[in-house]
Amino acid sequence: MEDIKRLRSMAVTGIGELLWDVFPHGRSIGGGPANFAFHISQFGLDGWMASAVGDDQAGRELTGALTVYPLNTLVETVNYPTGRIDIRLDREGVPQYEIAVGTAWDNIPYSPALSQLAAQTGTVCFGTLAQRSGVSCDTIRRFIAAMPAGSLKIFDINLRLNFYSREIIDTSLGIADILKINEEEVGAIASLMSLDGTEDDICRRLMEMYGLKMLILTKGIDGSYIFSSDGSESYMSTPKVRVADTVGAGDSFTAAFTAAILSGKSIPEAHALAVEVAAFVCTRKGGMPELPQSLIARIH
Repeated sequence: MEDIKRLRSMAVTGIGELLWDVFPHGRSIGGGPANFAFHISQFGLDGWMASAVGDDQAGRELTGALTVYPLNTLVETVNYPTGRIDIRLDREGVPQYEIAVGTAWDNIPYSPALSQLAAQTGTVCFGTLAQRSGVSCDTIRRFIAAMPAGSLKIFDINLRLNFYSREIIDTSLGIADILKINEEEVGAIASLMSLDGTEDDICRRLMEMYGLKMLILTKGIDGSYIFSSDGSESYMSTPKVRVADTVGAGDSFTAAFTAAILSGKSIPEAHALAVEVAAFVCTRKGGMPELPQSLIARIH
């Protein structure tokens, strides 16, 4: 990566959905970019969450709850309801989602403050879900375009239900440096883009098509891979843990890997940390558990 020291000194921003994850046992703050930004901040980087909430009780409670987290926020208030996702967990703790539409995070405005944050952001993480609406899609793309030259753009694809399109994926891959994807999403992309071959073949093909520097493939209990543009490959097995739920595990993987890379760690070192962080998050409920200092200290 170019000029890692410079990127580490800049803001690391998750932009997109911010909402309440509503479980049968209660609710917690959620949204992939929010989980990413929270974990980035735990590792001591200048983490930011950029999104929107509604001018309603749920929005006021959400922004109030965020104040206890070690996280910078740029959260606009708009005239749409605060987002929520109703989550049911299966026997293995794997979530099933019911995602409200027409929410605040579908309508993130591109404000002067957001433009200023973009100019200070060296690394951004974004996905497909918040691009399902024209307003937030335009805002995310304008934000990325306003980032300094040489910035790092991570596309954590996070396909949810039918809230994505070929155009969203194609454009996002075209501006990304790193793609994070899971095995089910590889199949969906292969079908959408008429790509044949093994998972490895498809991942390498995507890297070639879009000039990606890295591709992160997570496969649940079957481990994870990091493919690099120089042809190298890292594989790590998944630790066996007692799973509370898997909500936010992928986001924590992306955050830990990013924090380690920005700290100058090698890809295998960053990969190993990401695997252990994601495994720990699976042992806790919700996507934003406090990480043990033994993991945080690994990047210092």
